[in-house]
Amino acid sequence: MPSFRPVPAWLADAVLYQIYPQSFADSNGDGIGDFNGVTERIDHLAWLGVNTVWLNPCFASPFDDAGYDVSDYLSVAPRYGTADDLANLVDAARRRGIRVMLDLVAGHTSDRHPWFQAAIDDPADQRYIWTEARDGLPPGFVPSPGLRAGGYLPNFFESQPALNFGYARENPAEPWRLPVHAEGPRANRAALREIMDHWLRLGLAGFRVDMAHSLVKDDPDLTETGRLWTELREWLDATHPDAALLAEWGDPAVSVPAGFHSDFFLQFGGPSDGLPLRSLWNNGHGTVADHWTQKHCYFDADGGGTAGTFVTAWESVNAVIGEQGFITLPTANHDFSRLACGPRTAEQLPAAFAFQLTWPTLPAIYYGDEIGMRYLPGLPDHEGSVLDPGYNRAGSRTPMQWDDTPGAGFSTAPEDHYYLPLDPDPGRPDVATQRADPGSLLHLVRRLIALRTSTPELGSRSPVTVLHSGYPLVYTRGDAYLVAVNPRREPASFTLPAPGAPGARPVETGGATVDGQEVTVPGFGWGIFAY
Repeated sequence: MPSFRPVPAWLADAVLYQIYPQSFADSNGDGIGDFNGVTERIDHLAWLGVNTVWLNPCFASPFDDAGYDVSDYLSVAPRYGTADDLANLVDAARRRGIRVMLDLVAGHTSDRHPWFQAAIDDPADQRYIWTEARDGLPPGFVPSPGLRAGGYLPNFFESQPALNFGYARENPAEPWRLPVHAEGPRANRAALREIMDHWLRLGLAGFRVDMAHSLVKDDPDLTETGRLWTELREWLDATHPDAALLAEWGDPAVSVPAGFHSDFFLQFGGPSDGLPLRSLWNNGHGTVADHWTQKHCYFDADGGGTAGTFVTAWESVNAVIGEQGFITLPTANHDFSRLACGPRTAEQLPAAFAFQLTWPTLPAIYYGDEIGMRYLPGLPDHEGSVLDPGYNRAGSRTPMQWDDTPGAGFSTAPEDHYYLPLDPDPGRPDVATQRADPGSLLHLVRRLIALRTSTPELGSRSPVTVLHSGYPLVYTRGDAYLVAVNPRREPASFTLPAPGAPGARPVETGGATVDGQEVTVPGFGWGIFAY
């Protein structure tokens, strides 16, 4: 593992909150969320207790893929406002103790980016992966839209040409496979430094890097990709030592040694293709890929899963990364189903948050999950949201529900102008109603965040010992706290090994009790005890 500067001290205590900006809050009545809308709602985040915000891409874009097709990395998209509006948001957040991170789309641009528009007419340009073949294109390549012969390699949609960071393995029969040290790949690495430097100097706290593992092509063990990020981390340590890099990689055992400060357990990635996260939350509804073979998740009313899959993966990864970085555990994200999805009901959500906010990972709350917003099925494709019939990402991107008015407080625009439809359920949860109810999920999440941030033993660096990975899941934190979680509908119990948790005192509970060595947890119950 390379020798990096220590992780920025603030990151160890981070409670992240992901904002999908076009769906969070609309300040100007056009039906699309914007920077000023986030600023107007920043007190909600401060009250909740989150201290780090990650914004999905807000750079200039034609929005063929909801902003993951960037046409200018140094300008903000007009739908969100101006650079001054973003600066005001960052300042308002800073004054409340909240850092703001941006989403860096490192591996590709929009086909409308000036770099690509120049490349389609210039055979010498190496910014993108290009074959000059005139007698048929290799698989995966798209015909040139310009004067240049041949075609280019996209990363995802055809409108997202892959930036050229080189190939780990060259092949004389495939001359487009440039080495990682060729002129084009070197220029693109320099461009990433310039982009990051620009935004960090304006007060941003760091980046979540989109598809960070995908830059160098044909890199089976990701060695060259790792070297690329190691180089960028060394530059970051020297120039912006307080900034953080979070990876969308899904394999912290590889990405953190490569240079990232943290990586997410995701619905994909790693040796088991995202199984650690899916084994917790994926109940077979919402966004489900055809190749997933998992049948049961742990947070399921029928109790058919096990927490052991997640625990084993976490232990394995943690043994590799140690103090060098963190694993981030999200409740959901813009590409994956919300916690409230399919048959999972509101009464099942407190146990999920009790686990997420007491486990030694960095917690990332997806906007609206703190009130139990649900994944909305059956929405039409919007800005590339549908990847296949069973994987419609729009259901996790619907407007934030702020109050119980017809427009949910999201916008003053007519609802048919909203970025995506509101949840039509008349009983949909909202912030204002839950704020007025001390017994709501929102208040519970706030209390759990406060408990975590005020209790080092419940934080990201304190040790955990798992006593039982079935139902209930029982573990200790820092030899001072006992946590028990039962996500199934039937009660569950566990006998603690002697001497148990003598004098266990409930700190926050959802019905769980400790009597001597016996832990008893009702259906969908949980408890946090000091001893």
